[in-house]
Amino acid sequence: MTKKVLVLATNYGTWGEELQAPWDIIKKADHKVTLATPLGKKPLPLAVSVNPDFVDPIINVKVNPPEVCARVKELTDGNEWVGPLTFKQARMDDYDALVLTGGLGAMIDMCNSYNVHKLIMDAYRADKLIGALCYAVTSLVFCRDPNNSNRSVIYGKKVAAHPASWDFYGPDWDFTYDLYGATPDNKGTDVHTPGFLWPVEHLVRDAVGPKGKCIAIETASREKPSVVYDWPFVTGTSVESSIAYGQKIVEVLQSK
Repeated sequence: MTKKVLVLATNYGTWGEELQAPWDIIKKADHKVTLATPLGKKPLPLAVSVNPDFVDPIINVKVNPPEVCARVKELTDGNEWVGPLTFKQARMDDYDALVLTGGLGAMIDMCNSYNVHKLIMDAYRADKLIGALCYAVTSLVFCRDPNNSNRSVIYGKKVAAHPASWDFYGPDWDFTYDLYGATPDNKGTDVHTPGFLWPVEHLVRDAVGPKGKCIAIETASREKPSVVYDWPFVTGTSVESSIAYGQKIVEVLQSK
């Protein structure tokens, strides 16, 4: 049965595959996808995320397969991601599931967004599937339930988190958010940050509380991705788990 899925993406730099993989997989399963971004502008990938020669300096691995880079550029250069809703315009009453996609920009314009939190809380109260990948998991961390002493909605849950040991963190980091496909009216941000804004793993460990579990697997890879399902949440570790994240969302949608 076809389900309607609302997909959220950042305007400050998605990691290409973290949007492309779940997008393509959910569509291929014949579910209807609708895209929303903070500004209602096309989500653009970080330039490094569409560079097949980019080597993650922390884990020393090439993380962008050439075929993935080509597909992300195809989507970015085409019309499929043109004209998304804004987060404020989107209403969970119209959808069966909410899927948050990652990228470093998600820490800037998604993690503590009132409009994102409203969508999450509306989905949570309606018992609908909620997915979050990589840095978008911080949106779950900061979404608080007033009916549960303002604890995070993931309190008591099992949740995947980007390992702190993978973070770009050190005395000399100067991180920029350069985008592939940037235009004068969709240029992202010129902010510089001293590495990643915060360690997702530590935030998740605090948010899930003593009865929950933060699963941050340092050995996660394309061959052994890390995706965790604890209804209503599907969470994924990072880019290497993007495909498995999309597949798990489809699996759960088809079981409901």
